[in-house]
Amino acid sequence: MPMRASTKPHPHDDAPDTSAAFRRLADLPPGAERDALRDEIVEAWLPMADRLAGRFRSRGESYDDLRQVAALGLVKAVDRYDPALGNAFESYAVPTITGEIKRHFRDHMWTLHVPRRVQDLRNRVRYAAQDLSRTIPGRRPTVAELAEHTHLTEEDVRTGQEALESFSALSLDAELPGSDDGYSLGDALGAPDPALDTVVDREAVKDRLAALPERERAILYMRFFGDMTQSRIAEQLGISQMHVSRLISRCCGRVRDEVLHDGDDD
Repeated sequence: MPMRASTKPHPHDDAPDTSAAFRRLADLPPGAERDALRDEIVEAWLPMADRLAGRFRSRGESYDDLRQVAALGLVKAVDRYDPALGNAFESYAVPTITGEIKRHFRDHMWTLHVPRRVQDLRNRVRYAAQDLSRTIPGRRPTVAELAEHTHLTEEDVRTGQEALESFSALSLDAELPGSDDGYSLGDALGAPDPALDTVVDREAVKDRLAALPERERAILYMRFFGDMTQSRIAEQLGISQMHVSRLISRCCGRVRDEVLHDGDDD
């Protein structure tokens, strides 16, 4: 039997009259008949759950996902509602569904991990700012005004304001404000300096180079610091280019082996 739209005034226009169905549901034992009636009640209230989900459409989550979360909250409300208490179902269902949606945002939609207490501060500060903006148009409320309105300390208000920036992260590919050439945040970030690796290498070989004979040190200095060719070094020292090549190879091999040997000892 389909549920009838209620003829009594409701705070929600899409609230069906399911009072008799809930009373019957409470008397039915577990089984197929009870499950079918439960599903009918849930289906009858889905329009209201969808409308409640629509209130949160501008917060970065897809509407379809919000509808699923709202439907889950509706199912919980139907399962937990006790008609014997005398309260209208919608008075129980609305906060249950809304709470389920808010819990979804709190637990799944934060880009950065934020403690539950800080999330609550964020919400209190955000709602207070919305309330105060209607009474003091043209400017943002001060920290002191927010603290007075929320009965929080100014430190807690600042914490809540900082958490407002943690709900979503800015992409490194996002164009910087005021930039008309596609310059992004990632372009403004620094990068590791390759010279840092050179510093480490120089420190590692410094003592080994100092222990080389003077002529070998001079050859390595001219080759690697003076950027001289082997032929020019040979000409300056009065030896053959092949001899210079052998000395460079032998010295580099010796220094490399000593550095590696020290690394194995460490």
